[in-house]
Amino acid sequence: MTPSDYEYLRKFLRDHSGLDLSADKQYLIESRLLPLARKAGLSGIGELVQKLQGGSGALITNVVEAMTTNETFFFRDKVPFDHFRDTIMPEVIKARAGRRSVRIWCAAGSTGQEPYSLAMCLREMGAALTGWRVEIIATDLSQEVLEKAKSGVYSQFEVQRGLPIQMLVKYFKQTGETWQINPELRAMIQHRQLNLLHDFTQLGTFDVIFCRNVLIYFDQDTKINIFNRLARQIEPDGFLVLGAAETVVGLTDTFRPIPDRRGLYKPNDQRAAAAPRPALASAPPRMAVMAGR
Repeated sequence: MTPSDYEYLRKFLRDHSGLDLSADKQYLIESRLLPLARKAGLSGIGELVQKLQGGSGALITNVVEAMTTNETFFFRDKVPFDHFRDTIMPEVIKARAGRRSVRIWCAAGSTGQEPYSLAMCLREMGAALTGWRVEIIATDLSQEVLEKAKSGVYSQFEVQRGLPIQMLVKYFKQTGETWQINPELRAMIQHRQLNLLHDFTQLGTFDVIFCRNVLIYFDQDTKINIFNRLARQIEPDGFLVLGAAETVVGLTDTFRPIPDRRGLYKPNDQRAAAAPRPALASAPPRMAVMAGR
């Protein structure tokens, strides 16, 4: 790979996915894109770059997906899910008692472990959410990982990473060497392809946004832009959840950290905390009404 090829790919990935590679990541490009180039019948990275410059749509998608990190597991890092159960949902239940609905967005849902973990948390709340309308929107850049998330099928290794055994027994069915989330939980999630660099206003507003372990790969200007746009998609009294290595501090004043709650933020604009939300232009394809366990 020539220096010019690497610089082209750095800019290409920054423009198409927000991924901001430092000058010393040639090995990462080669390890992920050489197999892709060979599968496409290309001689190497140089010919791959030529094809990208020619505007090959399918190849553009494949390159972006090959370079996107999709590391995830059930109840990853534990603390955000403790916050969700002990801090976020008690406040949401109190604040939304009048309309009895909650909207949650997983902004980098990957292969589905995070949104399904949230769905399990909600089901465990049982009677507290009986009769509520619950919407969980899970988005990701990669169509491939979204298809896996929709299927809800995981290997033995994947269900052993972070998933309590009682949750496995309660919410999964084993088929051979794989496990599948039960239909009730799968029906709670709407999976949509979305690039965070693009407009996401069509999703509407949310009470809770999980945007964990994705912005760490973006440059500072891109992070600021996304934070400011997220602030317009969250209710004035809503919650933003970031990864352990991420923060809004020093980047934007649209969110403020919640003391003693690592990774948890609220919008700085607290006007009309319980204001009614305008109806969406069209109803989402699936609605889940919580009916207890």
